[in-house]
Amino acid sequence: MQSTSNKLLASIYGTGRGEAFTPKDFLRIGSHAAVRQALSRLSADGRIRRVMHGVYDYPAYSRVRQGPASPNPDAIARAIARAHGWTLVPSGETALNLLGLSTQVPARWLYFSDGPTKTYEWEGGALHFRRRTNKETGKLSPKTALLVQALKALGEAHVDEWVLETLRSRLTAKERARAFREARYVTAWVYAIIKRLAIEGDAPDA
Repeated sequence: MQSTSNKLLASIYGTGRGEAFTPKDFLRIGSHAAVRQALSRLSADGRIRRVMHGVYDYPAYSRVRQGPASPNPDAIARAIARAHGWTLVPSGETALNLLGLSTQVPARWLYFSDGPTKTYEWEGGALHFRRRTNKETGKLSPKTALLVQALKALGEAHVDEWVLETLRSRLTAKERARAFREARYVTAWVYAIIKRLAIEGDAPDA
């Protein structure tokens, strides 16, 4: 019979490098106490990395550093949200960075959340969750909500052909088609751009 640690490793390795997780991601494997202890041992052994209290990651490899890459802030944010059952929507520079519309790494990764307003910090970074009921994006799929927030952060006047091409390369045809279906009630100019992405990108109907 596999130990809890071995089962955890198999699950972690299956998700791939760069992902973050908390004990609650593995409760199907064992009790919270057993999973927490196993994660602590794996961290001590160098198999995974402890990012902050209760949050770990399976580090990606950095050729520049010739070793573990810095933690992925978005992966950490998603892990925290899963643990608490919160819905997150990246906002501002965070949304632009995630869609490749900005090469500037945010000093503070900002997310709208239906959880409490709270800041999480680790060595080298910080996440800020801002409680906000956003009717415009609350019923959208995560990728559509990300697209809407990125366009709003960019502003209509700054949406040029480079932006459109970047978004087409970052979003699959299916994702663009879904955004077109879902975003009909968002700000008019944002919807017009999403429609353009879908139609000019030859997005499928399903």
